[in-house]
Amino acid sequence: MKKLVLLMVSALLVAFAATAFAADGSWNRVKSAGKLVIGLDDAFPPMGYRDASGKLIGFDIDAAEEVGKRLGIKIEWQPTAWDGVIHSLNSKKFDAIWNGMTITDERAKQVAFTKPYIMDGQIAVVKFSEKRFKKIADLKNVKIGAQKGSSALNAVKKLPTAPAELKEYEDNPKALLDLEAGRIDVVVIDNVTGRDFIAKRPGQFKVVPGFISKEPFGVAFRKEDKDLREKVQKTLDKMVKDGSLAKISRKWFAEDITNPKKW
Repeated sequence: MKKLVLLMVSALLVAFAATAFAADGSWNRVKSAGKLVIGLDDAFPPMGYRDASGKLIGFDIDAAEEVGKRLGIKIEWQPTAWDGVIHSLNSKKFDAIWNGMTITDERAKQVAFTKPYIMDGQIAVVKFSEKRFKKIADLKNVKIGAQKGSSALNAVKKLPTAPAELKEYEDNPKALLDLEAGRIDVVVIDNVTGRDFIAKRPGQFKVVPGFISKEPFGVAFRKEDKDLREKVQKTLDKMVKDGSLAKISRKWFAEDITNPKKW
């Protein structure tokens, strides 16, 4: 009997040790602190930026605040220089990066990403009244506008047919003004940026269905903080399932761009 009890106790101790070993303590650390500190560039509309009063607003702000509410912790935002944001994360200046960060192979070597929560990339924007273009492949013999030095210029090269004309602009608003005036047919632009413009001017522009190129956004954590990443991921999954992430998306983009089925 004593041997049986000793064997059972030993088994429980082994199981407990295995569980303790598997847990990295990152979620417990954040839970004990009562806050999740997030690094961001606070000048990236509509993901995270300041309004006229200086208040931090945006899609990522609302999404993270909802995650914090569900986890019972506060979200503390830490503005930081974007060119050193991964180094700052790994130096433990904050717990995560949540700011429209594109998931790339190079970055994935340095941080642990969640699953994509938004698909960014390059899209084609046309006038709301435009009826010629039902899909990206329909963009033939058209005049295209894009911002100088942007990823949009490389995306134009990926189109099935070369444009009849490619005009480069100092910024996207100037390109959209020419689109509105009928001087060009299409503006190739970053997805979240383009949809931000569309949401602010309803009835003026629309997106041609599909992506020219895809650049998924993810939340980044330190490689060793697996518990914390998993806790946030599960919460995001629930927000996708119950429609709350879609609601936040419609607030900022006038439609749901968080549904993986539409990517």
